[in-house]
Amino acid sequence: MYRYDQYDHQIVKERVAQFKSQVERRLSGELSEDEFRPLRLQNGLYLQRHAYMLRVAIPYGLLSSTQMRKLGHIARAYDRGYGHFTTRQNIQYNWIELEQTPEILAELATVEMHAIQTSGNCIRNITSDQFCGVAADELADPRPYIEILRQWSTFHPEFAYLPRKFKIAVNAAAEDRAAVQVHDIGLNLIKNASGELGFQVLVGGGLGRTPIIGSVVREFLPWEHLLTYIEAVMRVYNQYGRRDNKYKARIKILLKALGVEEFTRQVEAEWLLIKDSPSTITQEELNRASSYFAPPAYENLPTDESALQTLRSSNKAFSNWVQRNVRPHKVNGYAIVTVSLKKTGVPPGDATADQIDFVADLAERYSFAELRVTHEQNLVLADVKQSDLFKLWEELKAHGLATPNIGLLTDIICCPGGDFCSLANAKSIPIAQAIAERFDSLDFQHDIGEIELNISGCINACGHHHVGTIGILGVDKDGSEWYQVSIGGAQGNHSAIGKIIGPSFAAGEMPEVIGRLLEVYVRDRIEEERFIDTVNRVGINPFKDHVYATPIKHGTFAAGEDAHA
Repeated sequence: MYRYDQYDHQIVKERVAQFKSQVERRLSGELSEDEFRPLRLQNGLYLQRHAYMLRVAIPYGLLSSTQMRKLGHIARAYDRGYGHFTTRQNIQYNWIELEQTPEILAELATVEMHAIQTSGNCIRNITSDQFCGVAADELADPRPYIEILRQWSTFHPEFAYLPRKFKIAVNAAAEDRAAVQVHDIGLNLIKNASGELGFQVLVGGGLGRTPIIGSVVREFLPWEHLLTYIEAVMRVYNQYGRRDNKYKARIKILLKALGVEEFTRQVEAEWLLIKDSPSTITQEELNRASSYFAPPAYENLPTDESALQTLRSSNKAFSNWVQRNVRPHKVNGYAIVTVSLKKTGVPPGDATADQIDFVADLAERYSFAELRVTHEQNLVLADVKQSDLFKLWEELKAHGLATPNIGLLTDIICCPGGDFCSLANAKSIPIAQAIAERFDSLDFQHDIGEIELNISGCINACGHHHVGTIGILGVDKDGSEWYQVSIGGAQGNHSAIGKIIGPSFAAGEMPEVIGRLLEVYVRDRIEEERFIDTVNRVGINPFKDHVYATPIKHGTFAAGEDAHA
């Protein structure tokens, strides 16, 4: 994985010292909160409902075991013993004392981590397929390109004060696991007819107040022009993006206003001016970045999987876990393991300091001391020997981390919501917990099959509710918390924005609402048909009619319950 060079160390060291001085001035009263706000946001520090929240960058979701342990230490020493992994492949701490933030940033710097550009109107953490470099369906490892993008975008003076925040995602596999179609810029690594590597470039995707699927602005971009072309896109956006209304400031609004053809024309014209500038990526530079992502010391393992099949045949719980949480690896004898952070009763994406330390230990023993964070808020051990899967499963089970629900109903994506976020209209975590408890039967979940249930506490859509098979959005209605439901959303190769089924529901009604949606699916599905396929075939009306047919009985929980009681 990538290691800091002298410039990285210098940048982070100077930023830590700078922020220490800024915090001291804020605490002394020399800086007002209004003056301090843009300074803290540049360092990933938010002021939320109860305390400061610090968002730490995990570039493209990749961590060493040493870095993971540092995250556990910070949770234990500076927070309340846990961290929250986010849909940007980052980690958040929700109970931070302002006085301690410079110390936390200094500690992060010792393991080559920081919180720079995890907030503000800049290029945020670039996300990717969590299986980069090991996926069996991958065309090429995109991490060298992403690392070059990260270095280019960090502290880029021209793009430090954009009209609005800016998000980039990169995919290189046949299956899009990075949700590139709903990002400001989405990049698909592809080959042209001549077998040359390059990128398909999408622009103008995004969720939030105006959910839009991105548009292709270039079908094939040679890889050496990656930086110059993105710079051309950013320049057009920086010049013409609206700054008078933050709700209309994202690049998707500009692209919609100009039209795809005119936007593309302006980008291409700008690109001609800088196409062969020093930002052109050379083969030497690509080789340099690629050297940090050389394959680990894989063993030459047998391809016979009979021993694994024997274990699965004799142990249903293990077999269920392999079915849902284990994926094929590009190297014979190895497997990719997703560690679920969605055990019923636990806020989705949360991990305790002890669990964080434990997964770091597992990474060292089973996966070359490396792990990943997914945008679905789970963790990944990417290089596990198939012969170690049963032993790994037993250890994960003993620590509450072996829930076999990846891609199923209780693998819920969920933002922190009103329990923490000052922007939220409603709480998210209690809704996720109530639904998970209602449908906790693994046999039921396996029968229902793949469903992505995503929950956001406000229209900013940090929980990606628009692209959930079932999406839930917290809304404010006369000062009380209600929940709007959509179905038919999808991420990946066939991304789609879900359609709202009707009026919103009270918190206590939500488990029953989900139950009624599932009843229609079970009633109307045909053999081997997923929920999303049934919705696409029959439309939303059968679901809507059944949900609203009779009054819904309220559950016994309330959205105001403490998420960490």
